[in-house]
Amino acid sequence: MPHDHSLHRQLLETLTTAVLVADDQLRLVYMNPAAEMLMEMSLNRIQGLPIQGLFREDETFIASLRQSLDTGHPFTERERLLALHFAREVTVDLTASPLSEPGHARQLLVELIQVDRQLRITREEQLLNQQSATRALVRGLAHEIKNPLGGLRGAAQLLERELPDPELQEYTRIIIGEADRLQNLVNRMLGPNSLPHSRPLNIHRVLEHVRSLVSVEAPEEIHIRTDYDPSIPDVNADQDMLIQSVLNIVRNAVQALDDGGEIRLRTRVRRQYTIGQIRHKLVALIQIIDDGPGISEDIRERIFFPMVSGRAGGTGLGLSIAQSLLNQMGGLIECTSRPGQTVFSLLIPVELMDD
Repeated sequence: MPHDHSLHRQLLETLTTAVLVADDQLRLVYMNPAAEMLMEMSLNRIQGLPIQGLFREDETFIASLRQSLDTGHPFTERERLLALHFAREVTVDLTASPLSEPGHARQLLVELIQVDRQLRITREEQLLNQQSATRALVRGLAHEIKNPLGGLRGAAQLLERELPDPELQEYTRIIIGEADRLQNLVNRMLGPNSLPHSRPLNIHRVLEHVRSLVSVEAPEEIHIRTDYDPSIPDVNADQDMLIQSVLNIVRNAVQALDDGGEIRLRTRVRRQYTIGQIRHKLVALIQIIDDGPGISEDIRERIFFPMVSGRAGGTGLGLSIAQSLLNQMGGLIECTSRPGQTVFSLLIPVELMDD
């Protein structure tokens, strides 16, 4: 940066805020280390190039920068989603400030503060609280339904014995059959009655088990691919619960791909990762990705609630149960969706044996 004192440069280079400076043609002049980390690019590599090269397909943002530079008026945006290279997206609070110095062309200072992590933690806390409240409500409601349902079924059985006409017994059989169907639905709403039996578990064995099950059920037009990180250590989890969670989500993905498509099972690790309010040294990430039409925007925020379904005839219990099972193991399921890509991310804490 020209005309800068060494102290100013030192201060800029120790900031955790990403700072970029562009010249009057919006060419990059300077980028501090925090900005290099955010962009995953070094200043030497891109210095002098147009700043729009850092941001993919964001003409509105570039136009705002150019207007600020032309008018000399700063602008600020909160929680702005920026698309970076390599298909990365970050959410930032940003401020653009024109720099004017006599005898020199105007420059533009851009400050970016990444807020993804705090937004994610807040969203996860809300999701966990909502899930807990919903589960308590559903369990209470289900127990209230079970008692009269059992009485209804018992009364129908007694009535069936007393009816002289076999044709009339058809009606009691309908009552009993419907009562059994509702009883089964209530039991599914209540979810598992037992606490998780956690033990060291290889998540790839779980995924391969699910893959083999679904491959038999799925149409030939649906392809299941894998992208595993073999370095992930064992997690402390209940095998049956984890299989059920993954199976529910993968089956949902199969149903979303009516005309065929691809489902990817991907695993990675996350270090120093916060789930809810608890920070974990290591978290295993399982992602189930499909290239289907995506989840309708009007239900996207409610898909983990019971009885919310995106398809006709669905009970809306699969994702609710999957979330509940993972919550019991200290984990969480997140979802992002757009046409052509729906990603369910299962986060499971890894309890290191030497802790």
